[in-house]
Amino acid sequence: MATETVAKPRTSVRVHVQKFGTFLSGMIMPNIGAFIAWGLITALFIEKGWIPVPALGGFGTNAAGAPNVGLVGPMITYLLPLLIAYTGGRMVYDVRGGVVGAIGTMGVIVGAGIPMFIGAMIMGPLGGWTIKKLDALWDGKIRPGFEMLVNNFSAGIWGALLAMLGFYGIAPLVQAFSTGAGNVVQFLVNNGLLPLTSIFIEPAKVLFLNNAINHGVLTPLGIQQSLAQGKSILFLLEANPGPGLGILLAYMFFGRGAAKASAPGAAIIQFLGGIHEIYFPYVLMRPLLILAAIAGGMTGIATLAVTNSGLVAPAAPGSIFAVIAQTSRDSYVGVILSVLLAATVSFLVASVILKTTRHSDEDDLSAATSRMEDMKGKKSSVSSVLTGAGAGAGGTAVLTRPIGNIVFACDAGMGSSAMGASVLRNKIKAAGFPDVKVTNSSIASLSDTYDVVITHQDLTERAKPATASAVHYSVDNFMNSPRYDEIVELVKSANAPEAAGGGAAAPAGAVAVSYTHLDVYKRQAAEAPAEAGAPPVSYTHLDVYKRQVLNGSAATRDAAIDEAGQLLLARGAVDNDYILAMHEREESVSTYMGSFLAIPHGTNAAKDHIKKSAVSVVRYPDGIDWNGKEVKFVVGVAGINNEHLHILSSIAKVFTNKAQVAQLEAATSVEEVLELFGKVNA
Repeated sequence: MATETVAKPRTSVRVHVQKFGTFLSGMIMPNIGAFIAWGLITALFIEKGWIPVPALGGFGTNAAGAPNVGLVGPMITYLLPLLIAYTGGRMVYDVRGGVVGAIGTMGVIVGAGIPMFIGAMIMGPLGGWTIKKLDALWDGKIRPGFEMLVNNFSAGIWGALLAMLGFYGIAPLVQAFSTGAGNVVQFLVNNGLLPLTSIFIEPAKVLFLNNAINHGVLTPLGIQQSLAQGKSILFLLEANPGPGLGILLAYMFFGRGAAKASAPGAAIIQFLGGIHEIYFPYVLMRPLLILAAIAGGMTGIATLAVTNSGLVAPAAPGSIFAVIAQTSRDSYVGVILSVLLAATVSFLVASVILKTTRHSDEDDLSAATSRMEDMKGKKSSVSSVLTGAGAGAGGTAVLTRPIGNIVFACDAGMGSSAMGASVLRNKIKAAGFPDVKVTNSSIASLSDTYDVVITHQDLTERAKPATASAVHYSVDNFMNSPRYDEIVELVKSANAPEAAGGGAAAPAGAVAVSYTHLDVYKRQAAEAPAEAGAPPVSYTHLDVYKRQVLNGSAATRDAAIDEAGQLLLARGAVDNDYILAMHEREESVSTYMGSFLAIPHGTNAAKDHIKKSAVSVVRYPDGIDWNGKEVKFVVGVAGINNEHLHILSSIAKVFTNKAQVAQLEAATSVEEVLELFGKVNA
């Protein structure tokens, strides 16, 4: 699959604000479903709702005479902020960061006594970042067997301290900021000045700064206003689809060439789908059209203000369907009018601009789309509608940034992920880029935060939806795939100082390596070397099974899996069900790694059948058929947390060295094998 890379944008204030906005959006957008649920419950069941229900809406008293709590208050006060905080913490430091961030946010919630969305957006990432730094202090220094104790108590103690910090320190500050910002908004509303915000909001949308404004300020303030008044005008300051629709309608009637031809499809996506970025290239072609967007936005806001209309919750994405679904019961006329009038005014202004200025739209639409993607920092998911491209590219993202995070992803990841990551990590370090992180993860745990994703060729399509902005590579050989050299070249091109003026093209055929992360500490554990002097995890009774290790008795793949699994079972590391899961995993995706090596292991669901970490090694001098590949070494893997990863890293280093593989084939004793694998305990 061929991919392209557009020129890397210069690091500017705009780029930093975009990144900040993207981070804020990353905390809000995954939880929009919860906001919608709260909005629907509010619209239906509060005292002024469509179907007032005291027990659900939180008004009136119950049979015992106590005030009804309902769902509306607890959801807005606790559920939504905690979801935001957890998401923000997880973005910084996976599940561990999310948990600590949520604990700290409880202090802000209780301390402020009002919905603390801004507080959650501070405490969530802060909790994740601080616990990450704390973990780094003792990374690799904890004695085996004490990891869970240290990890649990450190998270609990630090989370409690953060909760107190939130209660006494952060809550008063955020409450003061929220009050001040609310007063400013109220001043604008009272003096009829709120429409002037379009002068800033509409250009910000085209420059991809809207996330910082919408999700950083407007949504949190709108939620508080909605809680107090039952609706908020702030939810429609940015999300109104009218201005963009007006511009696209003007292109349908008065545009030229490719712009006119593509405008109808873009209008459907923008108005019905809510993807506003589809109209940004049309504005970039004719910068004067920003006046049409501003005029339409001001008209929509003025209409809402005059009719005292608003939404009960955020409309995300900004589709007309989402807008109508979140409209307050008494605001349908005002909201619909605001969209229609905004579209009308935007259409009229844009039509005048298109009719009175000469321009060749046909030649510039593709260039404008590229400028839009350049500003956004990655390829747009809807740009193919404008340029007619995308189908052949398979939807792979275009990088416009240096490569900092590479992930191997697969279904179970008991060992293949760590080994593949270890091989590539060593290659990238040897190339002079030690700061590039190479980690492993399960496909289920992937997020769109990676620059490059590597998966087994059978799992690529599963990994793509969660990592749309990454470049994907598919491999079928984890130990010495030629794709690794291509990735190294991509890193060199993207990260070298001389590449500052432009990005690197991903090699042809690049597509995703799927591995399962073994626990929530995958990043640090996959990268951290074993502590000097620390006893490594032992192989499974290599001394007891000396004959089997050096001369396995199996003649088929399934028999070899049984043989490796029985060694783990005899060690007391697994139960019988884990061996069955090893076969299940093999039927899903082959564990053949290349260089005569296979590492069978259980599925992700079989982790409960692991009693302790262990690794078994069996050699087959004559080789066995492994799905059409010759295998001479079978390494059975059962891992709890990351206790076995340094052994797999040693094995990976051995099997990427042809001379050492030859020594393994010629070895006549267990001691020779162990010495090559890093002198691990037998």
